[in-house]
Amino acid sequence: MNLSLGVKLLIFVICFLSSVLVSIGAGWLSHKPGARKRDAVLFGGGVFIGVMTLCMATLGHLGIFSGETA
Repeated sequence: MNLSLGVKLLIFVICFLSSVLVSIGAGWLSHKPGARKRDAVLFGGGVFIGVMTLCMATLGHLGIFSGETA
């Protein structure tokens, strides 16, 4: 796809923010009362990395971030 830089940046920001929201939810759901908070933060960070990688791999496969046509 031949998209402008602004559109590519907007797609990246949407992926980033959705990954942040999913990781916050996962960290919140994984926290147990009386447990350390850093365990939930580490779990949320791992989920963020996984979701962001999945988003970038999908968009890369679709040709969003390349100059070529898919």
